[in-house]
Amino acid sequence: MPGFISGKKRLTEPKMCIINTVKQNSICLSKSDTGFHSQFDHVSLLPGLPDDVAKLCLALVPRSSHPSMAGVSKNWRSFIKGKEFITERKLAGAVEEWLYFLTMDTVRKECHWEVFDGVERKFRVLPPMPGAVKAGFEVVVLNGKLLVIAGYSIADGTDSVSSDVYQYDSCLNRWSKLANLNVARYDFACATVDGIVYVVGGYGVEGDNLSSAEVYDPETDKWTLIESLRRPRSGCFACGFDGKLYVMGGRSSFTIGNSKFVDVYNPKRHSWCEMKNGCVMVTAHAVVGKKLFCMEWKNQRKLSMFNPEDNSWKMVPVPLTGSSSIGFRFGILDGKLLLFSLKNEPEYRTLLYDPNATPGSEWKTSDIKPSGLCLCSVTIKV
Repeated sequence: MPGFISGKKRLTEPKMCIINTVKQNSICLSKSDTGFHSQFDHVSLLPGLPDDVAKLCLALVPRSSHPSMAGVSKNWRSFIKGKEFITERKLAGAVEEWLYFLTMDTVRKECHWEVFDGVERKFRVLPPMPGAVKAGFEVVVLNGKLLVIAGYSIADGTDSVSSDVYQYDSCLNRWSKLANLNVARYDFACATVDGIVYVVGGYGVEGDNLSSAEVYDPETDKWTLIESLRRPRSGCFACGFDGKLYVMGGRSSFTIGNSKFVDVYNPKRHSWCEMKNGCVMVTAHAVVGKKLFCMEWKNQRKLSMFNPEDNSWKMVPVPLTGSSSIGFRFGILDGKLLLFSLKNEPEYRTLLYDPNATPGSEWKTSDIKPSGLCLCSVTIKV
């Protein structure tokens, strides 16, 4: 049906129709019995429309309405949970970019997740994450979902190292439990490469440096151990470029001080190699486009930018005034790097760096700011 998606007016009308359908069906289902729900689940996605057209209609619904869509039927919920839904939204040009923060109330010392809706320019608070409050965990995004992995907790004065993995589905506005790691760990490196999550190194249950590495396959919900690092490594971080995993920073039990070695894993060869020009004592890092941005503890007034094409580093001055020990956490929105100040004071504004801007106009400020102290930030496009 070529005419169905041609013209701005005709594209908008199905979207409004689906939004109304979502609202109406959500109300009906809340009052209906299980018999009606079962009957509804066996019909097509949208009665009277071919599935390909129905999927396009659902893909055009604004992201803020996705949790309501999930309550309409099992068919709708199954569709919006899968990869196909993300693909349909990309093809329709309907992808929305939301920024997620783990923030801490500096007065009450309590943490919570919140999200910035880049379309409506609003903040929303996420449901509390299950499990114990932890530190030393890692966060990655996989297939449009947020994964919080491992870490350690302190209860009754006793440390407990975790292998737990929790997933937040933004379409359902819901947390769920995934398979545990094979090895409990904290302060480790974690990143995704070609739809696979990699976890590397860290500290183990006994506080020992780990060299083990494992991967997560979302299709099977299973973690599998792979070849270990050449040397134990903890307090490190990771990123993925061109189908390879790069691990840098942190410490190794085989070196004095912080390591400048970069461990590189090639999934096709199932093997590690190393380079010798990494960053050390990294306090924040983020991948924007095809470049890695880092901030080192020793120099908060410059960004270290890594180009994996030639393994080169470039320094970018940060336009700071006052103390050089402000400190930042990084975020990414619309291809730009956001620097959130660790000084949780009203006068501090978020710095914004645009790597694609003309020379001299790369830096600006932004009003985007978490409600409390930013502990970490990730971007999810759905």
